[in-house]
Amino acid sequence: MRIVLVGPPGAGKGTQAAYLAKNLDIPHISTGDLFRANISQGTALGLEAQSYMKAGQLVPDSVTIGMAKDRMEQPDAVNGFLLDGFPRNVAQAEALDEILKAGHVQLDAVLDLEVPEDEVVKRIAGRRICRNDSAHVFHVTYNAPKTEGVCDVCGGELYQRDDDSEETVRRRLEVYHTETEPIIDYYRSQNLVETISALGKVDEVTAKAMTALKK
Repeated sequence: MRIVLVGPPGAGKGTQAAYLAKNLDIPHISTGDLFRANISQGTALGLEAQSYMKAGQLVPDSVTIGMAKDRMEQPDAVNGFLLDGFPRNVAQAEALDEILKAGHVQLDAVLDLEVPEDEVVKRIAGRRICRNDSAHVFHVTYNAPKTEGVCDVCGGELYQRDDDSEETVRRRLEVYHTETEPIIDYYRSQNLVETISALGKVDEVTAKAMTALKK
């Protein structure tokens, strides 16, 4: 299957992508991983992306599209893939259509993870990270530490990342609504969109997604 996963920040796309890709036996292709891999390997696209990033500029769509195209052409993606974070706007969605058309394949579904905006803010703004080890992550509501502000694992100080502040989260949501959300209507016109609620336990959301994909 060839699937696009879309949803606002805090919808749990990364978590769901990993579970779904494993269940469907297809590679999980995330934009973040694409950038890290190309930059660490020193590819032409990676170097180009890095030059924009160092200058504090947005990486052009053409670079992101090029990275995604290269990844989708790898042997492990012959029978399908799950795209997470790409496409992020209509221009990238149109480019993806052209790439797939050239390969004589097409998307099977676009999974739209739906989460109320206030829940997104609650999920992200409530996160607390350990200063000693960023792998130790807590949440003031859903996974509170035994002692406020102290990591249960190593005793390190817990803090809120700047990216997780409510103000920043709401700005990210504005960007999502403006740039990424329009691709849902774009794909809806192709009868590809399956909207599911991303509220509930991880396995419950995964089950809803798998049911939607079987339609």
